[in-house]
Amino acid sequence: MSASMVRATVRAVSKRKILATRAALTLTPSAVSKIRVLLQDKPEYIGLKVGVRTRGCNGLTYTLDYTKDRDKSDEEVLQDGVRVFIEKKAQLTLLGTEMDFVESKLSRGNGPTAH
Repeated sequence: MSASMVRATVRAVSKRKILATRAALTLTPSAVSKIRVLLQDKPEYIGLKVGVRTRGCNGLTYTLDYTKDRDKSDEEVLQDGVRVFIEKKAQLTLLGTEMDFVESKLSRGNGPTAH
């Protein structure tokens, strides 16, 4: 293969715009429904924000809060009309995870889980 062919190929690939193929976080239908319920009486909030905090010697714990605005470093996940924002500090930790909401007789809760 000649050097000019290699350079042309590299040049074409390097100018291609890279688009994200997946959302940083996916929501199950149950999570989408619960988020809608949580936000329906709170019109001043635009969505939920997921973050992480250092906790003890075990590492990180997730946080989930209402948010009125988007920080410029937040990753926005828009799914089925629901907006979830991921704080910059949590983006790598949550990449490729799924948020679910589960309710049973013994417990109920939500949280990201890795796949």
